[in-house]
Amino acid sequence: MKKLKNIFIIIITLLITIDIIINKELVAQTVGFSLNIWITTLIPALFPFFIVSEILINYNITKYLSPIFDKIMNKVFKINGETAIVFLLSIISGFPSGAKNTKMLYDEKIISSSVASKLLTFTHFSNPFFILSTVSIFFLKDAKTGIVILLSHYLSNIVVGIMFRDFCPNNSQIHFLKNEQPQSFGTTLANAINNTINTLFLILGILTCFLIISTLIINKVAISNELAVFIKSILEITQGLQALGTLDISMMLKCIFASMIISFGGLSVHMQVLSIISDTNISYFYFFISRILASAISGILCLIIYPLIF
Repeated sequence: MKKLKNIFIIIITLLITIDIIINKELVAQTVGFSLNIWITTLIPALFPFFIVSEILINYNITKYLSPIFDKIMNKVFKINGETAIVFLLSIISGFPSGAKNTKMLYDEKIISSSVASKLLTFTHFSNPFFILSTVSIFFLKDAKTGIVILLSHYLSNIVVGIMFRDFCPNNSQIHFLKNEQPQSFGTTLANAINNTINTLFLILGILTCFLIISTLIINKVAISNELAVFIKSILEITQGLQALGTLDISMMLKCIFASMIISFGGLSVHMQVLSIISDTNISYFYFFISRILASAISGILCLIIYPLIF
């Protein structure tokens, strides 16, 4: 079975390589588009917060946040206050920061693998600036759509967190808190920058690969605009959301589909998350299920919120 799997991967890789050579100009444009997203959207949104989160966790911020957020995190999600830093930073910076910060707490043995798996299910927030500017203004051409999408997307994650609140029993959440003295600030900052750059290049690589695959599929097969939007959205959300804005459908439907696309995340983001947690016991399966649930819930919430805004 493993031999057949290897042969299949080799054949697919060779076919894609041949297709890239044949469509080299189209691929070059796609790579340029990918670099533009990375430079103008992802780096400004993620770089500072990745560094801040590493510094804060290294200096034991979880120890200080726990008494403040213990009650509310336990009441809403049945999870300890140490995890609040992941929740808060994820809302501000966007995915895949939830996965990265969850792994950091797991690596520091502040949370167990089951708690990390649970935390991952509801800290998958899109960057608010991306929704309120890029999606609403540039793609959908209406600033008010950003409010609708933002509310439905954020609330869907909270609903998913409540749905998964009994996933991990309270008494098995914490391994032990980090007690050792933190490294010097210079060393911490240098490590944070190094880790952040490595993660950002990983994100760029995965993003580019999925954009190329998406572009080659759309270019090769004669399909409708609606199906093209679906394929692009499943593989990589930015390209999918951009294509969604060009469809001749009502603004309410565009908002619903945009919210669902963002809440699912696209396979490109899923692969980023999977790459980040690959060397841990953190479960990807529950994350995948949570994204399907969040996508459906955000669509329903969007249907309710839209008439209140427009």
